Amino acid sequence: MTDSPQQEYDPGDVAVIGMSLRAPGARTKEQFWDNLVHGRESISFLAKDDIHVDETLIHSPFYVRACGVLDTYDKFDPSVFGISDRMAAAMTPENRLFLESAWESLEDGGYDPDRLVAEIGMYGANNPQTAALYSSPPDRVSVGPEAIEASLAWSPDTMTSNALYYMGLTGEAVTVAAVCAGFHYAVHLACQSLLLGQTDMAIAGGAMVRLPHPRGHLWEENRILSKDGHCRPFDANGTGTALSSGVVTVLLKPLNHAVADRDHVYAVVKGSAVNNNGVSAMAYGLAQPERLSACIASAMEVGGVAPDTVSMYEANGLGLPVTDELEVHAATMAFGKQTATTSIGGVKGNVGHGGVVSGGFGAIKAALALYHRKLPATINLTEVNPDLDFPGTPFVPQLEGADWEPEAGIRRAGITSIGGGGYNAHLLLEEAPTPARRAPEVEGRPRLATLSALDDDALARQRTRLREWLEANPGLRLDDVCFSLNLGRKVMPRRWAAVVRSRAELIAALADDARGPATTTAAAPRTDSDGFSRTDHGIVPSGRDERALSELAAAWVTGRQVDFAALHVGEASHRVPLPTYPFRPRRFWRTDW
Repeated sequence: MTDSPQQEYDPGDVAVIGMSLRAPGARTKEQFWDNLVHGRESISFLAKDDIHVDETLIHSPFYVRACGVLDTYDKFDPSVFGISDRMAAAMTPENRLFLESAWESLEDGGYDPDRLVAEIGMYGANNPQTAALYSSPPDRVSVGPEAIEASLAWSPDTMTSNALYYMGLTGEAVTVAAVCAGFHYAVHLACQSLLLGQTDMAIAGGAMVRLPHPRGHLWEENRILSKDGHCRPFDANGTGTALSSGVVTVLLKPLNHAVADRDHVYAVVKGSAVNNNGVSAMAYGLAQPERLSACIASAMEVGGVAPDTVSMYEANGLGLPVTDELEVHAATMAFGKQTATTSIGGVKGNVGHGGVVSGGFGAIKAALALYHRKLPATINLTEVNPDLDFPGTPFVPQLEGADWEPEAGIRRAGITSIGGGGYNAHLLLEEAPTPARRAPEVEGRPRLATLSALDDDALARQRTRLREWLEANPGLRLDDVCFSLNLGRKVMPRRWAAVVRSRAELIAALADDARGPATTTAAAPRTDSDGFSRTDHGIVPSGRDERALSELAAAWVTGRQVDFAALHVGEASHRVPLPTYPFRPRRFWRTDW
């Protein structure tokens, strides 16, 4: 799958080549980034009728009716995965969300699960309590195969193996239990497997659905949950955070291989580290500064990175003065005395505390900050807590959004995640390497662009989303777009194709239904004189002119199998991010068996 790279990179570097996110206020990572750069808070303040918990609890004067609501927590599109409605209802919401997110990460990276000949590791964290709150487990001992299948759909343990199975992949499957540090632990284990050569690519992440949903919380003095529902990282008036839900996954591959395979790289994992406090002088569950400091320093040591080159620190940042002080103290010990300044921020002010996926929110924020070269502001920070003594540390609170211009000349970000029970984790990300200089795209060359979906409505939505994406991203090359569409998407029954010579022609074709025939998969008549060559993987045209490609397009939309790899052989096109499949989620919910 990998050609010999022209340039060698650090063998310990792992590329982030695909990402998927659903968070409060954001269905996609692009919406999430837009919320961050515009300083939007995505915590919802609820009416009593919106909350389904004990009436006595709601009427408590200390009950805070605020949380980060996940709009799609109870919805799923089983048809894409060939899952029955009955099984979809049996699956826990975290199982369903993780499956869709893993699919999106793979597509975002430009890979079709049906054409992958590789070992794909699957690593994910979830909340075991969610399954118990969703429904009772089926009895897998005294009944038949259907109940056994349902129990595997329900079980928190099988979240990652379910994702491999329903996506048609093979590889390792590891479901992680590390409470709020779960996302970081999943990425850490995935990177280890990749660097040991046990897997070719890996999907790592986490899913969290807090039930009942939506819900608030009870405020208690000096606990981590906020008195007014707002999270104020590093603020003197902070009282904690709000609860939220979400799902985040990333697609990972060794950097050397990613560059050789012409993958799109969002960021590079330079190092990761995990540890646990064990017995300490701190209260159980609070950060132990010496152990957290050791974890942060270990990630930098693993990556061979000097602390004065890390110019963004994305903190765990619960917004409670005592926990923020412990974390800043730990990070200061890890970074040591230096003259370089490091931006410090916390995403919980935007989206609250997502439990096992909270570190994922911070990691996606950091990866997109590296990608866009911008530092989003930490919202709800109006009066910096003087006890944090920032002037005596390398850290400067990010009070306003800014372009990221590092003193060290390279952009690097550290992301900390802390879990109750003494779990510490730290990821160190670096900006993607500068792409090699490429020859200009050949203008006016005809190219084939394809889309497919399960039904006409999804196909129409795909055309609309791709057209809007191309209009919003004028720097995308036509050859890269066609390469990514033709090789990076699962082939489905309803199909659309166009032969175009420019981006403008492709945009026009996407907007013109008449230019895009879509048919069922009834096979077209096969003859020996139809102008196609045949390989083991389908047909290819005998030429690359417009007429030959148009004949190929017509054959493909009528159900013929096309060898797109052979069609693109010899090209230097790159995979680029494009809109992923437009799931049509429906509500599936079950509270009894």
